[in-house]
Amino acid sequence: MTKLAMNVSDEQPSSNGRTANGYSRAASSEASTNDLSAFEHIESGVRSYIRQWPAVFTRGRGHLLWDEDDKEYIDLFAGAGTLNYGHNNPVLKQALLDYLVEDNIVHGLDMGTVAKRDFLECFDELILKPRGLDYVVQFPGPTGTNAVEAALKLARKATGREWMISFTNAFHGMTLGALALTGNDMKRGGGGVPLQYATSMPYDGFFDDERAVGAIEYLRMFLAADGSGLDAPAAIIVETVQGEGGVNVASMEFLRALRETATEHGALLIVDDIQMGNGRTGKFFSFEEAGIEPDIVCISKSISGYGLPMALTLFKRDLDIWGPGEHNGTFRGNNPAFVTATKTLQTYWSDDTLSREVEKKGKVLRERLERIADAYPEAQATWRGRGLIQGLHMNVEGLAQEVIEEAFRRGVIVETSGPTSDVVKFLPSLTIPQDELLRGAGIIEESLRDVLAERGLRSKVLTTAGR
Repeated sequence: MTKLAMNVSDEQPSSNGRTANGYSRAASSEASTNDLSAFEHIESGVRSYIRQWPAVFTRGRGHLLWDEDDKEYIDLFAGAGTLNYGHNNPVLKQALLDYLVEDNIVHGLDMGTVAKRDFLECFDELILKPRGLDYVVQFPGPTGTNAVEAALKLARKATGREWMISFTNAFHGMTLGALALTGNDMKRGGGGVPLQYATSMPYDGFFDDERAVGAIEYLRMFLAADGSGLDAPAAIIVETVQGEGGVNVASMEFLRALRETATEHGALLIVDDIQMGNGRTGKFFSFEEAGIEPDIVCISKSISGYGLPMALTLFKRDLDIWGPGEHNGTFRGNNPAFVTATKTLQTYWSDDTLSREVEKKGKVLRERLERIADAYPEAQATWRGRGLIQGLHMNVEGLAQEVIEEAFRRGVIVETSGPTSDVVKFLPSLTIPQDELLRGAGIIEESLRDVLAERGLRSKVLTTAGR
């Protein structure tokens, strides 16, 4: 296998039972072995994804999943961006199996282990040094919200300030500090206590005009005004693309102006790259294209490469003012994740092959989604996105949700995002073959067409257009 083939494709042989139309034969069977009773009667009602994808999954490989009926699904969700390199990537899996078979360290807190040393050296050599980034690496705990909480604590400690600035429709995690920075009303309400020390400012495009820095001008006005009531912030935290917030994309001009604004007002700039990092927008870090250098960067999701829990908080060397153990966590030393993370970097980030493939596939997907939006004006759909995070915003109440439910019945897993679940969000593995990506988009289009017809919108618009 050539390096290019290994790096950018997860093509697999066709599964048994695939019919001419691409669906599994088992999908057409009336009998189902997908027994959901244990989840319904034992698991908490907080479960969510299983409600829109009511199946019991058994296997995953590359961009494909199978359930207990052996029905095949194209996965355009990729573990919410955790599986950038597909399910059970064979190269990463072998590295993990080799490590476990030899009785190497699995749990290590922040002790020194060979696996952690190998990761740190590899990350420095392949990611930080080539980009001229002199960050130190903190392992704050296993999840993205751990990375954000560490960033907030460090920013407050470094600046002596308390307040944080985040943005409308932001999502930064479910623990209380991160939740205070999150815009979603439902998720904020789950906190049960007042969420403090954070102010939300308009994100790029919030004012719905063509001025890329309109939101920056608004932020600067509040920071400068004596009577604004906005305390001097310790940090400004931003997602370069708001995935959960509706695939809202910040312009490069906005990001550069935000960097300048933070510096002018003595605040640190935190980029939450938990979902958009690790190549999702093309380059390893999503802020690279803007040419900025954040003070702190939060990384998680696909950093392990294999779906294993792992998170990093990166920060400039002069911010490394923690006392030993001042921020810790029992599971911050997940050594199997270090192993797969190191293998991921060596396999996919030793050159720019994957980055170029993401940009290429992103362009192809954008063209397809824009054609879908143009072909179904009654959906009032518009495209948005960067790289392989893209969405179709549908300005018809409930339409996006109905589309993803119909797509699931047809063998595609895709989710919605946005404050009213009005965006069909495409978040495939970065290694998905281009033809399979387009096959999935085609099934989404078929689902949209049939949902519109069922609603009576499609025929109504066509009749009106024909007069």
